[in-house]
Amino acid sequence: MQNLFNDLKELLQQDERLVADGLLLKNKVIELGLQTDPMLIGRLLSSQSVKRHFFTELDDVLVFDKLKFQQFVSNKAFLPDSYTSFKNRIGLTVNNEFISAAKEVLLSWPYKDCVLEGGQTREDKRRNEVFWNETLAPDEIDRLFSEKAFTHFRTYTSAGEGKTTELDSAGNFIIKGNNLVALHSINKVYAGKVKLIYIDPPYNTGNDGFNYNDSFNHSAWLTFMRNRLQVARELLREDGSIWINIDDKESHYLKVLCDEIFGRDNFVINFIWQKKYSPANDAKWFSDTHDHILVFAKNKPAFRPNLLPRSDEMNKRYSNPDNDPRGSWKPGGFSVKTYSKDYDYPIETPSGKTVYPPKGSCWQTSKENYLKKLADKRIWFGPKGDSKPQLKQFLSEVQQGVVAKSIWGYEEVGHNQVSRSEIIKLFGDLVFATPKPERLLKRIIELSTGENDIVLDFFLGSGTTAAVAHKMKRRYIGIDQMDYIEDVVISRLKKVMEGEQGGISAEVNWKGGGSLIYAELMQLNMAVLERLERAETDNDIALLFYDIIKSPFLNYRFTDFISADPEHHFAALSYEDKRKLVIDLLDKNHLYVHFSEIEDSDHHVSAEDIDLNRQFYSMKP
Repeated sequence: MQNLFNDLKELLQQDERLVADGLLLKNKVIELGLQTDPMLIGRLLSSQSVKRHFFTELDDVLVFDKLKFQQFVSNKAFLPDSYTSFKNRIGLTVNNEFISAAKEVLLSWPYKDCVLEGGQTREDKRRNEVFWNETLAPDEIDRLFSEKAFTHFRTYTSAGEGKTTELDSAGNFIIKGNNLVALHSINKVYAGKVKLIYIDPPYNTGNDGFNYNDSFNHSAWLTFMRNRLQVARELLREDGSIWINIDDKESHYLKVLCDEIFGRDNFVINFIWQKKYSPANDAKWFSDTHDHILVFAKNKPAFRPNLLPRSDEMNKRYSNPDNDPRGSWKPGGFSVKTYSKDYDYPIETPSGKTVYPPKGSCWQTSKENYLKKLADKRIWFGPKGDSKPQLKQFLSEVQQGVVAKSIWGYEEVGHNQVSRSEIIKLFGDLVFATPKPERLLKRIIELSTGENDIVLDFFLGSGTTAAVAHKMKRRYIGIDQMDYIEDVVISRLKKVMEGEQGGISAEVNWKGGGSLIYAELMQLNMAVLERLERAETDNDIALLFYDIIKSPFLNYRFTDFISADPEHHFAALSYEDKRKLVIDLLDKNHLYVHFSEIEDSDHHVSAEDIDLNRQFYSMKP
């Protein structure tokens, strides 16, 4: 046994990952052993004594007993001169560092490093979410996130719907499919190209798609958002920004999560939007009247927000009582409170009266500069010429725009009732529960983009972002997997292209025009999951099960199960357990058809779709 101890120690000490200050890191050894780390396994196989103790040969295949390895390494007799990653100290840790010594504040929660597919087929259809890749196998995650094939291409213009034969890299795209999978697919084309991302994700209020038990609800939502924000960051331009609409329930957690993903230094601002115009008098505690809009830049020094246009109300403050040829102006103060003796001098008014700065103040400039401004007729002494001097501020010389304030009232950008009336006007019914007003999106888009910049919304909902971007002559990509995407979003954008005059149309002088291309992620096992969503009886589930066990796209972990007597096992299960088994049987890496397998005969992809997919992945936006 002592020889085994010595041989194993010697092997482990050769791995720099497992040693600190000359001592072996017991926790790290166990962690890599349980993960069957390839480098560690290779080292263990290089010693005959270690190999004999921890590996069993079955049909010419060596099987590693990781539990036996864990127990052996945990034995104090084996590693008396070792310590855990944290030298047996007690404290909260993140990324192998004590929080007390860390430079950043990070969120930690159960299953943080998992991947949450996060799918639903209707807004009112809740589903018990499934975590993929709990073992964090990199090859599985890479495959889940590889480029996927698209199908059902269609082109829409003001003239109507048509067949898509060619993709325009400068065009607009609406994509139906799971947004996490779609984001990773478009990332191959649009990485570093998107100027603005606006999203209005589920708020995790209990009234949206995250209907979990209380102990898991919050973690699931954070994982769901983290997965999507990580790839969203890759899509942004260096001078781009992401704007996230959220309410109080998750806004503060989301801020810290975004600090981790985008960098705390890249936080720009938290806008407050007054979403309601009347108080909720039936509120149990307080009337909630606002939403947050968190803004993060990809690279804050490179991000430069635009100014808002000056309003008529601002310009009305300027007049021209003395018919100055330079145009309208307004008077401004000529004294300052920061006292300077050199700037404290008497001034004679045109009426002959001598005036001085207010007590404790002085004029804002020297007497020499004052005389220059006086000669240039930039000093105003009132209509009778006997008032204290004021500086004329000309409208033509002021900044032609204003910096946006952090609080947006509903009179500026609309409120929930406005957005609902916009939807009802378009469709005759409230087809979407929580739309946003077009004026709100106009404000965001005009602050963060210019014409022809790319705008992305991967929680497209009722399509407000795409509709406003279209009217403002921005390019856009919209992603959603709801079944109503055609009935609501495409229908709305068709009306926009035809010149509909709701929302911001009058403000931007919208007359119609433009085009878009619609496409869907090509489903594989995802189609089975959607059939499962629609299944209502035991017989429906049984039909699905028998179809699945004949499929070539099964979870490899169930090979032995399928080769045994699966029908007998299935029949003995309860209705809910049958549903769970159907989900487990599916290979989650084959929810959608991989682009790399588009010519595989099992997928039956048409020549037209193959050509359009090749065009898409070779685009240079």
